[in-house]
Amino acid sequence: MNKQELVAAIAAATDLSKSKAEQALNAITDAVTSELAAGNEVVLVNFGTFGVRSRAERPGRNPQTGEVITLAAKTVPAFRPGKALKDAVN
Repeated sequence: MNKQELVAAIAAATDLSKSKAEQALNAITDAVTSELAAGNEVVLVNFGTFGVRSRAERPGRNPQTGEVITLAAKTVPAFRPGKALKDAVN
């Protein structure tokens, strides 16, 4: 499912127009993005938790030359599914 298909599904489920559903989806993604950028978690009960994780510096390899390089430490977004989502998928 891509973004436009998700917007159509939201519009059908909520009796909103597609433009209003897209605005709502954009507002949600913007809010989640800004909270994660601030280092906070976003918890959606029965769905899951969006958070950030720190990755340590680690060795890597340049695929063209085979040279060993160091990949810098960084913070990456993460998602931990909730129980209801896990149960729905299984």
